[in-house]
Amino acid sequence: MLDMVQAAEQIDRPEGARYFNRELSWLAFNRRVLEESTNAAHPLLERLRFLSISGNNLDEFFMVRVAGLKGQQLQNVDELSVDGLTVAQQLAAISEDADQLTDAQDEIWLDLQRDLAATGIHVLGAQDVPDDQVDWLHAHFRDQIFPVLTPQALDPAHPFPFIPNQGLALIFNLRRLSDGEEIRELVMVPSTLPRFVRLPGEEANYIAMEHLLRRFSDVVFPGYAVRGAAAFRIIRDSDIEVEEEAEDLVRYFRTAIMRRRRGRVIRLELEEGTPADLEDLLKRELGGSENLISEMTGFLGIGALEALVDEDRPDLKFTPYSPRFPERIREYDGDCFAAIRAKDIIVHHPYETFDVVLAFLRQAAADPDVVAIKQTLYRAGKQPTVIRALCDAAEAGKSVTAVVELKARFDEEQNLLWASQLERSGVQVVYGFIDWKTHAKVSMVVRREGGLNRTYCHFGTGNYHPITARIYTDLSYFTADPRAGRDAAQMFNYITGYVEPQKLEMLILSPKGLRSGLTDLIDAEIAHARAGQKSGIWAKMNSLVDPRIIEKLYEASAAGVPVELIIRGICCLRPGVPGLSDNIRVKSVVGRFLEHSRIWAFGAGKALPNDRAKLFISSADWMPRNFDRRVEYMLPIETPTVHDQVLDQVMVANLIDNEQSWELRPDGSYVRLQAGSKPFNLHRYFMTNPSLSGRGAALDQGNSVPTLSLGRR
Repeated sequence: MLDMVQAAEQIDRPEGARYFNRELSWLAFNRRVLEESTNAAHPLLERLRFLSISGNNLDEFFMVRVAGLKGQQLQNVDELSVDGLTVAQQLAAISEDADQLTDAQDEIWLDLQRDLAATGIHVLGAQDVPDDQVDWLHAHFRDQIFPVLTPQALDPAHPFPFIPNQGLALIFNLRRLSDGEEIRELVMVPSTLPRFVRLPGEEANYIAMEHLLRRFSDVVFPGYAVRGAAAFRIIRDSDIEVEEEAEDLVRYFRTAIMRRRRGRVIRLELEEGTPADLEDLLKRELGGSENLISEMTGFLGIGALEALVDEDRPDLKFTPYSPRFPERIREYDGDCFAAIRAKDIIVHHPYETFDVVLAFLRQAAADPDVVAIKQTLYRAGKQPTVIRALCDAAEAGKSVTAVVELKARFDEEQNLLWASQLERSGVQVVYGFIDWKTHAKVSMVVRREGGLNRTYCHFGTGNYHPITARIYTDLSYFTADPRAGRDAAQMFNYITGYVEPQKLEMLILSPKGLRSGLTDLIDAEIAHARAGQKSGIWAKMNSLVDPRIIEKLYEASAAGVPVELIIRGICCLRPGVPGLSDNIRVKSVVGRFLEHSRIWAFGAGKALPNDRAKLFISSADWMPRNFDRRVEYMLPIETPTVHDQVLDQVMVANLIDNEQSWELRPDGSYVRLQAGSKPFNLHRYFMTNPSLSGRGAALDQGNSVPTLSLGRR
């Protein structure tokens, strides 16, 4: 499988191209996710989970990225990508890569299906149902499924129906038994029905809904014989573009969400062996000449396999992990404010529980000395914990401001619901800028102490989302530093009242200063290297796309600055190219948890570890949107203990991981690192060691992190 993954990443690029294509780099990332479904070190159902994640990822990629390129193509936009490809060339390359990816998904699913069967979990075809379960399944279909189905004839009186985004349907060629008349019917699989039905019994037997429809077509179409049938699935354009002239952002998004459900078809997935006449019909009715068509050899909608992961088989899943509550807070009897007052605190999620953030907000809501709370909300999820704390605070008479980002893709509808609930409780809800997203993750609490106000702040690299905080690795930084409080207040005033910040003391914000601040730091390392001083750039993020920053990193490499980058997803920079990026190394970490924290370190001309590098955490990746179209923050970490915890533990562990890491080669291929004689698993290390804010010796003494040394390793 590894050879196939590597081969799929060999793509034609213009001679001497300085960048990798953004979209193809994302597809390469999704291949690394898919590769985890073949990783024998993972339990079987976890491998299935990785397969389903790769399928869901690919769906979203088509809904947004491919949809955007198709829109450019339809509007005859002739702008080249940074790597010199036209829109048509990008779409052709994407189509080829995506087809290879879906073929790989199908092959892996067949392998996993056999492995699952060996453990007593069976996914059955239409004719594979055990004889002793046919009657039960027939009754279940008749009573529980058939009433929900709505077959529709396809003829001049019944035009082709609307198929929703990610909709699955079957189309039938039928012949009436009484007179031989032929008719064509379509049956949508309603989204309210589960994709799989689990049959009763000790053995876990599942059958997909499309196979049930085939098996019991006589129930749906009594008096007809099936001459041919095919399942198909579609992906629609699901992006929402905000129009600058929108007068009411809330009303606009409510309308846009409804409009998105009817977006242009981008991808049509056909079942292998679809009869030619049915294929022609689907292409004609669904705009086949304008979308990407894929004939699937396996399961339609790989993401739906996630339902099988819920099977109660703990022996086939990761050992449950319970995150720790930070010891520092416990030492102060759960008083978050007292603990933060004593010293800044860094919390490492998911190894340390997100409950500490909730405890911070709950305490602020209940504390009679708290006078104000200000909070950004980008993705808060469906759990109401954070929302409830803010509502409680407002109902208790505190001044509460919530910046709710309506433009958080695929969370727009949920955020509208939260905004309404917050407003009903008396929270001042602000939606930020029309053309910029508020992506910064900041909370500030103003508390009356000794007749004066003190500001407590939380800065996160991830969202205020209790669910994703269990699987995303992120940092939470709590501080009562007055400088950070003053800066956070200016940031909120900027979002709520367009009052531009003046003379910020710690924070660097986009879209006004983040790019230039980062450029200055890189320039300083270039100057250090040219002066013969120690230099180094060490950065961890999700994506690196911005051409201007990439060029600055190339300049640093040419000056002799060692650059170590940990880029989980998209990377448009070409590392290790002689004369261009000799001193740049790029790796990607993919494993049990999703690496999400943004951490940047700069050597500052000092010899580490005796002196301290400049260290920052951020909400931003290095992408044009983060620099130019989003409100983001970049915060220096100056507290010595916190500095050492983040740099000497989190960053080093990411760099030396060799069990779930891939190295990016100059040709664009990713090669999995080999553990060798000294295996090190980043996620296992933090699961078996004390929290960053804790005390005591490591629980796993044989898996310690060596001392940090910036530079070429």
